[in-house]
Amino acid sequence: MITENRRHTSATPGGIGASVSNIEAMDKVRGRFVYANDLTRAGMLYGATLRSPYPHARIEAIDTQVTRRLPGVQAVLTHADIPGRPTYGFEEPDQPVLAWDQVRYQGEPVAIVAAESAEAAQAALQAITVRYVRLEPLTDPKRVASGEGANLHPQGNTLRRLPIVWGNPQMQAPVVVRQSYSVAMQDPAFLAPEAGLAQPDGEGGIEVWAASQWLHADRAQIAAALALPEERVHLHLAGVGGAFGGREDITLQIHLALLAQATGRPVKMSYTREESFLAHAHRHPAQMWYEHGADLDGTLRYVRAHILLDGGAYASSSNAVVVNAATFACGPYRVPNGSIEAEVVFTNHPIAGAMRGFGAVQVAFAYEAQMDRLAQALGMDPVELRRKNALRTGDVLPTGQRLEGPVPVDRLLERLQEVPLPQSASAGFPGVHRGVGFAVAFKNIGYSSGMDDTATVRLRMQTGEDGSPEVHLWSAAAEVGQGIRTVQRQILTEEFGNLRIVLEPIATDVASAGSTSASRQTWMTAAALKEACAALREVLWERAEKELGAQEGAGRLVIREGMLWRTRETELPAQEEPHVSLKSLLRETPVEVERTHHHRPTQPLDPQTGQGNAHLDFAFVAHRAVVDVDLGSGSIRPVELATIQEVGRAVNPKMVSGQMEGGSAQGLGLALMEALESKEGVVQNASFESYLVPTSEDVPPIYTELLEESDPSAPYGLKGVGEMPTLSSGPAITAAVRAASGRALTRFPIRPEDLLLPQPNVAVFLTPTQEQEAESLPMEQINAMTEEHFVATLGFAVEESPWVARAVFQRRPFPDPQALADAFREVLISASPKRQRAILMTHPELATARNAAVGLSALSRSEQAQGGFSTLDDGALSWWRRFNHLYRIKFGFPYVFALRAHAEEDRVSVARARLRNAPAIELACAIEEVSQIARTRILDRVGGLQSVMEREA
Repeated sequence: MITENRRHTSATPGGIGASVSNIEAMDKVRGRFVYANDLTRAGMLYGATLRSPYPHARIEAIDTQVTRRLPGVQAVLTHADIPGRPTYGFEEPDQPVLAWDQVRYQGEPVAIVAAESAEAAQAALQAITVRYVRLEPLTDPKRVASGEGANLHPQGNTLRRLPIVWGNPQMQAPVVVRQSYSVAMQDPAFLAPEAGLAQPDGEGGIEVWAASQWLHADRAQIAAALALPEERVHLHLAGVGGAFGGREDITLQIHLALLAQATGRPVKMSYTREESFLAHAHRHPAQMWYEHGADLDGTLRYVRAHILLDGGAYASSSNAVVVNAATFACGPYRVPNGSIEAEVVFTNHPIAGAMRGFGAVQVAFAYEAQMDRLAQALGMDPVELRRKNALRTGDVLPTGQRLEGPVPVDRLLERLQEVPLPQSASAGFPGVHRGVGFAVAFKNIGYSSGMDDTATVRLRMQTGEDGSPEVHLWSAAAEVGQGIRTVQRQILTEEFGNLRIVLEPIATDVASAGSTSASRQTWMTAAALKEACAALREVLWERAEKELGAQEGAGRLVIREGMLWRTRETELPAQEEPHVSLKSLLRETPVEVERTHHHRPTQPLDPQTGQGNAHLDFAFVAHRAVVDVDLGSGSIRPVELATIQEVGRAVNPKMVSGQMEGGSAQGLGLALMEALESKEGVVQNASFESYLVPTSEDVPPIYTELLEESDPSAPYGLKGVGEMPTLSSGPAITAAVRAASGRALTRFPIRPEDLLLPQPNVAVFLTPTQEQEAESLPMEQINAMTEEHFVATLGFAVEESPWVARAVFQRRPFPDPQALADAFREVLISASPKRQRAILMTHPELATARNAAVGLSALSRSEQAQGGFSTLDDGALSWWRRFNHLYRIKFGFPYVFALRAHAEEDRVSVARARLRNAPAIELACAIEEVSQIARTRILDRVGGLQSVMEREA
């Protein structure tokens, strides 16, 4: 039998550090848990919402006369029926409760109805007539950012632009990696669609039950729309079936309250799955342009980036999201110089908000891809490069904020390397290649930028019906499946021992606990609860002194075994120390205290430079992914995810591991399959049939490990954990696919065509460039160069791998150009197979010069053009594309052929012969071709080499 959840009572032991079960788990598993959609009331009506079918349109008229006369219809409301403020919003009240002059996204609410049955409510919607004039939708954020299109809001289409400038923003470097990246819109995809119930309280107020992440923020917006004082609006948390940021914004709460107020009866609303996709906030799509500069030893010199976020039609949490995107744009690395510009614009897409890991997730894809490509260019191990540049305690972020607490980036990566790799089950399958990828990331904990973030709890200790002492807790902290109720019980057990604990219902009967978001709820509620427990003990001791007499000296107040002790011991008190029974202290009246915690102050970022101590604290995470990629079909099979997360002190290790697994799966979804697609603002896949999320068949085994480093600034040393695993799992999977396929992979999620069709190459270049020193160089000048100048001058000879030139430099001096060319060949053929494959992966396939979308280097484009590959007829072009596909399936790297060194040979015959080679033989052949390409490129650069080669010929 399902009964409505009201309170939870337990005397089960298990303090901080115990892996006790989530207190809601058994009810959910057995089907007894009451979700928002399970709520019922006698005589209730059914609400429904009329939504715009267009992403952008002007409303000419709304006719509800027919609807109002339909049988069973009790209320039809439009914007004209809203008694209070007609707009609402999580950060800015810019969103219409019901649209009146125009609609700005598909699915925007225009009217609401209440009827005696769900069927009657749907029929009522069909009878409403709305006359729209369609307007051109704004759907390209780049065009919007450049000022094109009409303004969607009076203040313009740019909601916020945030620059961060530090060190020398014009800094140069000998090795530079530059590329653009994009991340799609991800849906929170919680399993329980929005639902709720509202009813008049009989005293002119309204009660609302809804699945929410912040009841008090909802209450403020509801009260404003209903023109009621906030104290006349009472909210109760209904059972939540997942959130991930998607329940932080208002969806149906105001509509429910309006209908209950208008009808004087209880009203229930439940969204369909398609309606849910349109109604709630999503992850911001992002377009990002990055440039990393480094020294030849891999030390980062600078990062320059531009991040453009698509906020959709209204502000939601975009102001906070753009701050996170900007402040974490460089990743957990020491970057002494650079400039970041992040901006968020309005479009006619669905609303984007604070989805799990907001802002930090998007940039992690970009900066981790940059680190992998930089490692490839330098010939370094990707993990070695990360560890070399890893942030450490005391380092300063681009915003000028100094890292004071634990910063274990290097240790996370070191430990992750020690985790054994899974055995290969794909060996022997043609065209299937295994890849391993690493990623590391970090994010803030708590609200930032000067916000006075608070959480309040109320405690009461009393005797129960059997005379035993028990403690009651009131807290409005939203339980959305993450386990805050279980954490509260563990803290109370830690503080008071094995007393009976009663967790009262989550509602606005107590002051706000803030939002369950930004990984803040455990930190903030734990801090408030710790302060309340200390205050409660003090009140009890004041009573105890009347029985014991005044006690001299300091000491801890400890409650254990139903007794209150004053003790100097660090562990359990000794029998001879002062103590008194709780039962005697509570005989006459209970003890009740309420405490509000404010975290330490933060600062807003300077609007011109982005400098400031914006964040409360930080947490770090790393992932290693193993994937198998079928280059014939473009399919990707995740084999394993391993993750290690810095968690402060784990309150409940089992629940932390669960968060790590769930967040890792959500990151996997964004990397491989999740994208809410729209065409001119119209959503194309608003269902779980076409919007794909990872299932148990898609998620591989996940190895989790907790790194506990208690933070002295945090309550009990703990940290929030929910968002971090979403940051690095996707980038690690992408890195593994990149390693297996050799593709640049610059958009996420990865699609099969990204593995099967020609893709843009990542731009890697050296400074000064060869164009700046195009004159022929004598050997004397070559031998006199510094290492940096040598690599900058000759590093281009091997595509995107200046580390080869660095290794050649160590063999100086060179007596003649012949020795120089031979040195390049010797470095190439003596490199490890892993490095050789990495070199081959950087080379473009033949017959791609005609495709403008493929980012060939200037030299590669010129060489293919000289070889006639830019003018192939359709038949020849089709043959080479088919050949390249078969070759890559067999060998796992692109076909490399030194066109200028074999100008007169039958290229088709050579290609067919090489396709028949054994893999080891072909690897050697391909590296020999790379050395020939390097030789001809050096010929163009070094004086005297041409005559040597002509004599050889």
